[in-house]
Amino acid sequence: MNAYLKNTDPALATLLSEELKRQQQGLELIPSENIVSEAVLEALGSVATNKYSEGQPGRRYYGGNHIIDQIEELAILRAKELFGAEHVNVQPLSGAPANMAAYAAILEPGDTVLGMDLSHGGHLTHGHPLTVMAKIYNFIRYKTAGDGIIDLNELQKLAHQHKPKLILAGFSSYTRSIDYEGFKRIADEVGALTMMDMAHIAGLIAGKQLTNPVPLFDIVTTTTHKTLRGPRGGMILCKSAFAQKIDKAVFPGLQGGPHENVIAAKAVSFQEALTPEFREYAKQVILNAHVLCTQLQQKGYQMLFGGTENHMMLIDTYVSCGIGGKQAEITLDKVGLTVNKNVIPDDPRPPLDPSGIRIGTPSMTTRGMKEKEMELIAEIIDVTLKNPSEDNLLFQRSRIQELCAKFPIYPNLSYTS
Repeated sequence: MNAYLKNTDPALATLLSEELKRQQQGLELIPSENIVSEAVLEALGSVATNKYSEGQPGRRYYGGNHIIDQIEELAILRAKELFGAEHVNVQPLSGAPANMAAYAAILEPGDTVLGMDLSHGGHLTHGHPLTVMAKIYNFIRYKTAGDGIIDLNELQKLAHQHKPKLILAGFSSYTRSIDYEGFKRIADEVGALTMMDMAHIAGLIAGKQLTNPVPLFDIVTTTTHKTLRGPRGGMILCKSAFAQKIDKAVFPGLQGGPHENVIAAKAVSFQEALTPEFREYAKQVILNAHVLCTQLQQKGYQMLFGGTENHMMLIDTYVSCGIGGKQAEITLDKVGLTVNKNVIPDDPRPPLDPSGIRIGTPSMTTRGMKEKEMELIAEIIDVTLKNPSEDNLLFQRSRIQELCAKFPIYPNLSYTS
C-alpha cells in the first residue's frame, strides 16, 4: 500500500511511517483528536482533490463540476439528516474559518457579542483579545460561577447591560452541559441572535447523547474532526433565513475554492455517524469520560467545573500533584499518553505553562476501549505524574504499548513497504 509515495518521496514516507507508529503505539488523550476510518482516509486521498469548484453546487465558476456537485450535495443532505438542519454549508476549511464566516454573515464591524472567556472554557475565536475577530467586533466575555457552571443570571445581566447583537455558546475546554433554552430566552429578551459552536461535542449530539442546539439556535458551527470522527474541516448549519448570507460569507467573503476531497470525506463520516453503531460509540465516549474522571478524582486530582458531562475533563495538575500543565504534558508524552496543557479559570500561570491539562476519551473509545481500560489509564496517569523517574517511565511506557497492541489501528496501512 502507498507504493507511489515510497518510491516518489522516501523521506516523507519514512516520516509518515514514524507518525503511524506513534499513533499505533500510543494513546491520544487530547479531546479534540480522533481516529478516522479507512474509508475517510480513502476519500481524503481521492481524485476529488483535483477539481476546482468555487461557488455552490449548481452555481460554480468553473466547468466540469457536475460530479463534484453531487458529492457536495450528498454531504449536505447527510448533515441535514444528522442534525435536523434547515441549511448546511460544508465548505469551511476548519472551525475558526467557520466561526469567522458566521460572524461576517450577521454582524457589522463594532457589533457586540457575548462569548465565553477562554480561561473558563471558551475558544480563541470566541473573542480572545489576540484574535482578528476581537479587533473587528466588540466581545464581552462571560465566565463560569464558583460551582463551575455557566451563570445564566450573570449572563442575563451582561446581555441587558451591553445589548449584544449575538449571544455565543460553545467551548473548547468546558466539561458541562449547556442550557440552550436559557441562552435562547436571554437572547430573545434583548433581541439578540443565537450561535452555538458545537465543535467539541458534534459527534455526541449526532449520536443522540447530548441535546441538539440546531433546531433552536439561529446558527451552529462545528468542526468535523473531533467527536464527529471525520476529516479535519468545518461546517455551518443555520436557519433558512440566514442561508444566503452564510453562503456568501464563506465564498467569496472568506474562502476561495473548497477542498472537495475533504468534503467527500465529510460525506463518508456523516454516513458513518448516521448508523446505530455510532450512537453506541457516542454513548461509550461519555461513559469512558465519566469513569476516567471518577478514577482520577478518587486519586486526588482536582477537576475543574466539578467533573464532566461530556467527553473531556480539565485537571488542575499544579494543585493536584505540584507540577504545571507543561511539565505534565511532557511527562505523560514519555510514556505514550498524549495530552495538552491547558489554562484553568483565571489561571495565574502563563498560557505556555498553565496550571492544567485537558484530556478526553474520543480516540481511545474509537479503538474499542471501555471502562476497564479507563481504570488502567487513570492508574498509569497517576503513577507517571507522581513518580517521573526514568525506570518508572520506561515501565509505564511498556504498559501503554501492551495496551495499544490489544486495540490496534490501521493494521493494513504502511508507507514504506
